[in-house]
Amino acid sequence: MLSLRAVAAPARRQFVAAAPRAVFSVTFQNQRFYSSKVAKFTGTKDASGNFPVSIIEGDGIGPEISQAVKDIFAAAKTPISWEPVDVTPRLVDGKTTIPPETIESIQRNKVALKGPLATPIGKGHVSLNLTLRRTFNLFANLRPCRSIAGYKTPYDNVDTVLIRENTEGEYSGIEHVVVDGVVQSIKLITREASERVLRFAFQQAQEIGRKKVRVVHKATIMKMSDGLFLNVAKDIAKEYPDIEFDAELLDNTCLKMTTDPTPYNDKVLVMPNLYGDILSDMCAGLIGGLGLTPSGNIGDECSIFEAVHGSAPDIAGQGLANPTALLLSSLMMLRHMELNEFADRIEKATFATLAEGKSLTGDLGGKAKTHEYAAAIISKL
Repeated sequence: MLSLRAVAAPARRQFVAAAPRAVFSVTFQNQRFYSSKVAKFTGTKDASGNFPVSIIEGDGIGPEISQAVKDIFAAAKTPISWEPVDVTPRLVDGKTTIPPETIESIQRNKVALKGPLATPIGKGHVSLNLTLRRTFNLFANLRPCRSIAGYKTPYDNVDTVLIRENTEGEYSGIEHVVVDGVVQSIKLITREASERVLRFAFQQAQEIGRKKVRVVHKATIMKMSDGLFLNVAKDIAKEYPDIEFDAELLDNTCLKMTTDPTPYNDKVLVMPNLYGDILSDMCAGLIGGLGLTPSGNIGDECSIFEAVHGSAPDIAGQGLANPTALLLSSLMMLRHMELNEFADRIEKATFATLAEGKSLTGDLGGKAKTHEYAAAIISKL
């Protein structure tokens, strides 16, 4: 209990001094998502007139899908210069860290694109995805999921927007062995982190024209932790009288969304970390899977856009991977950088290729190789 107080007390002190943040903008399939207080891109051009972007190609299929994005960007003459960085984990004082030169690169460029990273199960180093979020304080994960023309799923007209608190909850990494065979894991919820992501959610709703914000929670069971998150949301909602606020239990949300997701098209859903992890992947399944889902991790100083699917080591190096998720995430990145013209051109070509259905990868029902799919998009630029 003393250790928990020691963690929570500084958070309360920091909360008192918390101030509004900068600007953020993304787009997905001709629908733009903006937020007016968080993470304004402040990167600058290099000597060649391009914006340097740190790129983490990732594991497994990561290098292949990263190359597809690079090829498409080059064909579109996007003013980006790629700066490859290494995130091979290092243990420093018993903690998993990434190389300092990688941290410096992302902090300098203010933005990064990340392919899939493999995480050991039940052993080895801490998740590198989690390490990146902690290192750069990427406090919100923005995940739009929208049905794609030309790719039929059991659900039509899905258009959900999920915002996941990205830094604490069950993923705080606070766990230890009590006695042999008994492990305790602490779910950490702070007022500061809750307010920050909840404000982002309300601002997001305002900017994209949605009139409702819904908190997804389990405060019926976790009355103190989820209860704090929910109570902070109620307080924040008073500052946004133009936005309707309500709340729903996680299990009810899952049941209703898989029955009929369309009633959620007018809402922004916001939730603690673990629930967001589960629900955002479930929503990805409604539109065809993680291979079609973009993601942005938003921070005060830096933002990292990523493919959220796995590294698929079983097909690595075979040219079978689908680069769509990383490509869509890179378009979110371009709009964050206010390079909208280039994002629009690539997006139009991408969705035209998907709708045409002639050059799709195996997971989308086609037979095209990764580079053939990229070439089809390039031909439509």
